[in-house]
Amino acid sequence: MAALTPNSCLPYRELCTREYGMQITNGRCCSVVGSSGRGLMRRLESDRIVIRRKTRGEVQKLGAFWQDVSRPTSIDMEPINSLEEFEEILRKSQENSQPIVVDWMAAWCRKCIYLKPKLEKLAAEFYPRIKFYFVDVNKVPQTLVKRGNISKMPTIQVWKDGEWKAEVIGGHKAWLVLDEVREMIQKNI
Repeated sequence: MAALTPNSCLPYRELCTREYGMQITNGRCCSVVGSSGRGLMRRLESDRIVIRRKTRGEVQKLGAFWQDVSRPTSIDMEPINSLEEFEEILRKSQENSQPIVVDWMAAWCRKCIYLKPKLEKLAAEFYPRIKFYFVDVNKVPQTLVKRGNISKMPTIQVWKDGEWKAEVIGGHKAWLVLDEVREMIQKNI
């Protein structure tokens, strides 16, 4: 049974208190209350509580996970709308020695639309080392599209030191594209 609550720890806290006689304070297991003969064992990890319960010789493993809120899970890619803006972004990235990833897409391209939120999640993995941008090829001058040497969409490129380093043309399954993009980024940073 799933329940949506403002505090995701509440359902787990109630379960531990009611079913297993445990107290949880501030997302951490603080003590085992009472003895029920079930053989409860607990282990604290950095972002997770693992509770093991022995029943008739078998061990059941229960766990609770807390999301790491110190890091973003998704970062919106910034749009590039002109050749001058693109050149300025390349200049700044060269000054800061920070590579950039550019997603060349089109609003009518289904694979591009499907891939964009997945790339935004990937951007969170590499935040703040790499900035991610996107270009809608139908909304920008063709000189910008020619500058990127784009012929197919979606095309994801890595630019470093003001120069094109590598690209992935994403005409296949999104998870394969993301693996290729991740590998391309790691090779070129």
